[in-house]
Amino acid sequence: MTAHMNTPGLVISAPASGTGKTTLMLGLLKAFTEQGLAVQPFKSGPDYIDPAFHRAASGRPSVNLDSWAMSRGMLAAQISAARGADLVLAEGSMGLFDGVAVTGETGNGASADVSELTGWPVVLVIDVSGQAQSAAATAKGFASYNPNVKLAGVVLNRVASPRHEALTRVGMEAMGIEVFGSLPRVKSIEMPERHLGLVQAQEHDALDDILSEAAKFVSQHVDMDRLRAAARPCKPITGTPAQITPPGQRIALAQDDAFSFVYPHLLAGWRAAGAEILPFSPLADQAPDPSADICWLPGGYPELHAGKIAAAANFRSGLQHFAQTRPVHGECGGYMAMGAALIDKDGTRHEMAGLLGLVTSYAKRKMHLGYRQATLTHGLPGFAPQSRLRGHEFHYSTILDQPDAPLACVTDATGTEVPETGSLRGFASGTFFHLITKATT
Repeated sequence: MTAHMNTPGLVISAPASGTGKTTLMLGLLKAFTEQGLAVQPFKSGPDYIDPAFHRAASGRPSVNLDSWAMSRGMLAAQISAARGADLVLAEGSMGLFDGVAVTGETGNGASADVSELTGWPVVLVIDVSGQAQSAAATAKGFASYNPNVKLAGVVLNRVASPRHEALTRVGMEAMGIEVFGSLPRVKSIEMPERHLGLVQAQEHDALDDILSEAAKFVSQHVDMDRLRAAARPCKPITGTPAQITPPGQRIALAQDDAFSFVYPHLLAGWRAAGAEILPFSPLADQAPDPSADICWLPGGYPELHAGKIAAAANFRSGLQHFAQTRPVHGECGGYMAMGAALIDKDGTRHEMAGLLGLVTSYAKRKMHLGYRQATLTHGLPGFAPQSRLRGHEFHYSTILDQPDAPLACVTDATGTEVPETGSLRGFASGTFFHLITKATT
């Protein structure tokens, strides 16, 4: 497959996390969409939360681009989602050049990889609080760090006053850095946070109002026409995408506020291969469709709904009955819900489905974060034994008991083994990492 589209694009990035790039991204998406443009959003890296907000702001599904986990062919397939759009906006993760130490399929997972691969210039959001002309040194460093990554210009964020803005612009002009706009600090459009990032889009009652306010705010403070004019078409990207094998012909998929983290490209790949997806809601006490070949429990926030899951007798008994004869697989939150118990942050123990012996606790919090490489010691629906998978892990739960057979040998991006091996018991299996794709390198 070759991705070579005339749709111009930009990468919205920053020197570090927490600088305001999501606010700018959502404001731009909503504002350009309100102008009548079809704007295709992308997200660099393994993120579930931001793409849901992108979709709410643009009306188009947002697509992940991950240079560590995805081959060039897969990235080309992902980028093809922009066909028919007027503009591409790709939101970065962390700082522009932040990635892992060891190169994966196409790069090290940095947002800069997306810019270099596609040719989309970077709009850098710089938090200028506590500095003025010195911000230009940061911008200049980012502009020269990698000659294959083009800096289109900057948007100044958290500007304190007109004088502050003027001094900061003096420094940017001296360095030849274009300033597309400057944003004063406004609390009303900052998104609420949770331990794993933003609150999910579907949970946010005031989301429409916040997105409209963000669009108005960005339109007032950013030169939208100049920024759009800096976008450039995607360079040709050639490669053969890895075929996505569905885990079954009919897939019962848990889908609600507790189980919502599944990558859109996996669902699209399953459907493209002819599989049928049968959604059900554990929070509504629904059991998996008995006609399904497999049940898949995605990640999410089961710890916020642990009492409700424990009380969902129809869901639990239906899942237990299903697992007697057919595969059930869980990722992260889904894996925890398949275990014996989940202990919430207050120390209350909630009985889970009991398909596995896993006991996890949020009373003893420890962050687990990073890319994962897994070599399966046993087969997994859709994958033969010894298959090598790439994924990502991000949670704060602590394992208190993991008595079942390990599902895989799991390492981080550098090849260092991690103790979260996943579990296997009968037809039940689970992992703490979220599957992205099968490894090709």
